[in-house]
Amino acid sequence: MALTQMALDSLDFDATVALAAKVAPHVDILEIGTPCIKHNGIDLLKTLRAKFPNNKILVDLKTMDAGFYEAEPFYKAGADICTVLGTADLGTIKGVIDVANKYGKEAQVDLINVTDKATRTQEAVKLGAHIIGVHTGLDQQAAGGTPFTDLALIASLNTGVKISVAGGVKAATTAQVRDAGATIIVAGAAIYGAADPAASAAEITAIAHGTTGGGVFGWLKKLFS
Repeated sequence: MALTQMALDSLDFDATVALAAKVAPHVDILEIGTPCIKHNGIDLLKTLRAKFPNNKILVDLKTMDAGFYEAEPFYKAGADICTVLGTADLGTIKGVIDVANKYGKEAQVDLINVTDKATRTQEAVKLGAHIIGVHTGLDQQAAGGTPFTDLALIASLNTGVKISVAGGVKAATTAQVRDAGATIIVAGAAIYGAADPAASAAEITAIAHGTTGGGVFGWLKKLFS
């Protein structure tokens, strides 16, 4: 069973809130994507936190330096998860993990563009990382990249840490990603690009949860308890 995470990537503040309102009942985690948080700032996080108390919120900071200092305001404002780049210095990664622990939240280490993903995963887990992010970026997807090989590698390490997978996931591939070891499945364009985003989100979540309906937040409580 896996959780679903919806990536909110628009730069438009109001459009982002409106889309979140459509999909929030049908996903477990709302992600404020990197371009979105850079453009709209912490006020968007505060707005989403107030409007959607039943969803976890991930802020995709992709922190590269000053981990504790950069992430702390977002945890204070209601973020449940913040991301730090796996290519960052281990001290930076530790900083985000430390501040996440300070607030009883979680830190995700994003493996995008990490050369030795196995070694960096093991190092991050040793530092106390809560989630490892297997991430095929938009530019990599445009060149034909997929997250499946990297997912298989990280899952084979059996670290016991949650694994998030992002990179072109859609309804047709959700079961494959779930069965390959993902505990969090991230969908963006497959939802916000659909004619009916709410229906698309509900379909992907039903597959991720291994059910045809209901219990959206049951798995959330188990995995994040």
